[in-house]
Amino acid sequence: MRHIVIILISILICSCKVSKGSDVVDNSKIITDSNVRKLLTYLASDELEGRKTGTEGIEKAAVFIENEFKKYEVKPYFKTYRDSFNLNGLIGYNIVGYIEGVDPKLKNEFVILGAHYDHIGVIHPVAGDSIANGANDDASGTVAVLEWARYFSKSKSNKRSILFTLYSAEEMGLKGSGHLAKRLKSENMNLYTMINFEMIGVARNANEPMAFISGYDKSNMAERLNNYAGNEIIGFLPLAKQHDLFMRSDNYPFYEIFKVPAHAIATYDFTNFDYYHHVDDEVEQMDLKHMARFIKQMIPGLEGMINAATKEITLN
Repeated sequence: MRHIVIILISILICSCKVSKGSDVVDNSKIITDSNVRKLLTYLASDELEGRKTGTEGIEKAAVFIENEFKKYEVKPYFKTYRDSFNLNGLIGYNIVGYIEGVDPKLKNEFVILGAHYDHIGVIHPVAGDSIANGANDDASGTVAVLEWARYFSKSKSNKRSILFTLYSAEEMGLKGSGHLAKRLKSENMNLYTMINFEMIGVARNANEPMAFISGYDKSNMAERLNNYAGNEIIGFLPLAKQHDLFMRSDNYPFYEIFKVPAHAIATYDFTNFDYYHHVDDEVEQMDLKHMARFIKQMIPGLEGMINAATKEITLN
C-alpha cells in the first residue's frame, strides 16, 4: 500500500510540473528593460525624423515593425502586414499582425491591441533641434504592442485571436484606425474588445494606479482587467473625461463602428510629462523600468480578457 501511495504522489508531482511548464510562460524573461530600450531607441531615433505619415521616416518605422513581427513569427492578417489607405494623394499604412486563437470556438472572436506609430515629424526648432521624436507619443505604446506580440507568440495560450495593430495618421485625426475599423467591419469581424495604448513611457505618482483608462464609465473594462490582474493597475482620471480623451485616441473608431468596449489606456496624466508634441519627447525622458513593469503587469489582465470563457467585458 505504501508503495502505491508513493507512486501516486510521484505521478501528481510530475503532472503538476508538466502543467506548470506547458501553461505558464515567465514574462519576466521575455519582457526585459534592455529589449524595451532597444525597440524604443530605434523608433524614437533621429533617423526616423519624427515618423510623420507619408515620409521616409515612417516607412523605416513600418519596415522595422514588420521585421519584428516576422522575427516573432506573428503572421500578417491581410495578404501583407500593411493596411494601406489614401489621404488626398498621401499614402498611409497601418501594420497589422495576427495570432490565431487556440480554442476551436473562441478563436472566432477577436481582441485588438493597438497603438499609433506615427508622430508629427520635423517642427519649429528648439535649441537647434527640429525633430519631434515622439518617444512617449506614441513609440512607447508601439513598443508595448510589439512586446505583447512577442509574448503571445511564445506562450501560444491565447484562446481568442489577437490583432496587433499599429496605426499611422493618428496625428491627422485618427485616419489610420478609422480606415482599419471600417475595413474589419466590412469583413464582419467578430470583435470582442479593443484597447489602444497611448503614452505609457512615464510613471504616475506611487499613490495612483499605474495607468488610467479613457471612457471609464462606458464599460466594465477597468474593473475586469484589474480583477484578472489581481491588482488595481487601471484607474479613473477625471482629466481624461474633461479633455474628451475617449474620442481623441485610436480606440474611438472601433467603439463607434463596432459598438463594443474599446478604450485607450495611458500612464501620461497631464502632470508627469512636459514635452507633448515637443522636440524633447526623447528616449532620455522615458522611464524604461516603468515601461517594462507596466508591460509585464498588464499581461495577466490581457490574458484574462483574451481567455475568459464568456464575454465578461460589456458596455454599460
